[in-house]
Amino acid sequence: MRTTQQLSITLPNDMADVVKTKVRSGEYASESEVIRDGLRALMARDRAVEHWLHHQVGPAYDALKADSSLAVTPDQLRARLAAEHAKMR
Repeated sequence: MRTTQQLSITLPNDMADVVKTKVRSGEYASESEVIRDGLRALMARDRAVEHWLHHQVGPAYDALKADSSLAVTPDQLRARLAAEHAKMR
């Protein structure tokens, strides 16, 4: 049983040039390798976003919903950001 599948894709010229340059430079053995690596990076990003949503955003939302005193107003947020910005100068 085959573990690969051949696809035909169309890329904008600038993306196609990047793929071809990566192969020409020897960084990748084939155009397929470039696309596979790009898809791996996309899948890793998707996993990271899912993890962030489940382990940080969800619990923060639940905590805020349970205790609304944890919320800050837009003015409080602006003041905090301005103070942080001032520290960096």
